[in-house]
Amino acid sequence: MSVYEFEGRIPKIGKNTYISKSASIIGDVTIGDGCFIGPGARIKGDYGKVIIGDETSVQENCVIHADPDEVCKIGNRVNVGHASTLHGCTIKDNAVIGMGAIISDWAVIGEWAVVGEGAVVKQNQKIPDGKICVGVPAKIIGEVKEDYKREYEYFKDTYVDLAKRYIKSLKEIKIDKE
Repeated sequence: MSVYEFEGRIPKIGKNTYISKSASIIGDVTIGDGCFIGPGARIKGDYGKVIIGDETSVQENCVIHADPDEVCKIGNRVNVGHASTLHGCTIKDNAVIGMGAIISDWAVIGEWAVVGEGAVVKQNQKIPDGKICVGVPAKIIGEVKEDYKREYEYFKDTYVDLAKRYIKSLKEIKIDKE
């Protein structure tokens, strides 16, 4: 993993959190316990601050950042899908951010809210608790039902388990080329 101090700002990483060797964590970043930070993820607390709660997965190639003196806050048990960009926003507990979504400055994604794949949540936009939004710009299309929550609890648990398993069993190997 690549974890960097920047101008006296030192990342804080929780217990049982897996950070891929190709991810980078820079500066004023706090990551909770039991998180999964996938390959290629970039979490930058160089200008602003980034706070990530417990048991959150930040999947491959995500970018998380904040403007000077701002905070990007991600709650507990959040899924941040592959290649998403979160910039200076607030993501509340249990939210699901679909692959390739963009969440802009000062946007707020409510508890158990779902942002669909490729959606763009504009600056200052609020997605209420338990709502599903899709599109560019994101529009609310429905509500999160209990069966969806059960299904996503399984996916969230999968990434918590995967973090533990990667810490214990992931080993880089050399391949002989003949």
